[in-house]
Amino acid sequence: MTTLDIEILKTWIGRSESHSDVISLKPVQMMAATLGRTVDIPKDGDPLPAAWHWLYFLGAKPRGDLGRDGHAALGEFLPPVALPRRMWAGGCFDFQKPIHIGETIKKVSTINKVERKSGRSGELCFVTVRHQLFAGDEMRITDDHNIVYREDPTSKEPAPPTPAPTNAKIRETITPDPVLLFRYSALTFNSHRIHYDVDYCRDVEGYPGLVFHGPLTATLLLDLAMRNMEGRTFTGFSYRAVAPLFDTSPFTIALAHEEDGMILWAETPEGNLAMSATVSIRERH
Repeated sequence: MTTLDIEILKTWIGRSESHSDVISLKPVQMMAATLGRTVDIPKDGDPLPAAWHWLYFLGAKPRGDLGRDGHAALGEFLPPVALPRRMWAGGCFDFQKPIHIGETIKKVSTINKVERKSGRSGELCFVTVRHQLFAGDEMRITDDHNIVYREDPTSKEPAPPTPAPTNAKIRETITPDPVLLFRYSALTFNSHRIHYDVDYCRDVEGYPGLVFHGPLTATLLLDLAMRNMEGRTFTGFSYRAVAPLFDTSPFTIALAHEEDGMILWAETPEGNLAMSATVSIRERH
């Protein structure tokens, strides 16, 4: 990627698009089933569980408009980054008011930042998209989504792993499998091949198995926090992907309390950090 390339990509900064969707009940019921919930399933009029807005505002490109990885080809809304691998790098939420099941919500998406970086694995390009969710003129959620584009795997030595924290107050084991990944891909209309095509994962992108969705990991961490609020409510959530998780072995999600919030993380079967997150909280009034 040359300096000229990144200057061209930066011309995408400020581009926006908007979509509206009805927060219908059926995807909520299907997500609950995907996560194995059998009690306290939300119903019409209830607040939408945190991060479940990712089940809505879905695009559907024709097959001929997809890239080699199954994602929509770049160059329309997202900039035409000339790097073949694409993944979620992290993001953050600002929750102002809940979205309720049954509401009509408008999402306005704007490209806020395009950055070029170099890492141990080669050239990287980070794109930040801000999604603002409105009910009428009222802002409900701001969702900043960071995407990383990178080169195909090379013989370069990977970065050393980061050990996971050891101060967890709560730990839970997640056992991934292809059915779970398929269901979440279907619910989010995510055709990215790293989540269902194991031959592509191994032969093209160099992974040992199917890649666990970054947004699903973030959803599980936020769900863990929500189940341990102890009379408080959350106002913000920030998460960062550190290393991928795969369907080959169970992994762990964990939580530790802080004075003004929580820290959470997902760790690999080897005990290394896969995703870190923080939740900001306040007392309920």
